[in-house]
Amino acid sequence: MKTAKEYFEEYAVSHQHETNQTLHYICVPLIFFSISGMLMSIPATFLENTINLSNPLLENWAVVIALGISIFYLRLGFWYLIEMLFVILISIIANFWISNQVSLLYASITIFVLAWTGQFYGHKIEGKKPSFLKDLDFLLIGPLWVIQKLGKKK
Repeated sequence: MKTAKEYFEEYAVSHQHETNQTLHYICVPLIFFSISGMLMSIPATFLENTINLSNPLLENWAVVIALGISIFYLRLGFWYLIEMLFVILISIIANFWISNQVSLLYASITIFVLAWTGQFYGHKIEGKKPSFLKDLDFLLIGPLWVIQKLGKKK
């Protein structure tokens, strides 16, 4: 497995244009957020029957998937895991709130389509293909790359 630095350097190659970077700062978190919402929209009957816990948080597909991808982030480094767990927690809490206001599935699909449109527009401006077309790991690196880039801005 590549190191975080190697992933970030490779990801940065196709994210040099300022407009593309700005679009990524907006769209990558929205895509991550919308995927959490779509996962939370999947009926949890299987989880409820299989896990059989009285904790409704664990009877949620977004949480189950988040636990799985956490292994990827932990392999990159403990603090990367902590940063992403914070993002995951915010996503799940915000999606719970949205689900009490509107249809979470429809809201998530709308956000997902609009955010991917922004992503592909950014790559059109950049003139380079999205990184995930080369390696699917970059779908998980994108949110972490955004956190790292925004954390270094002054």
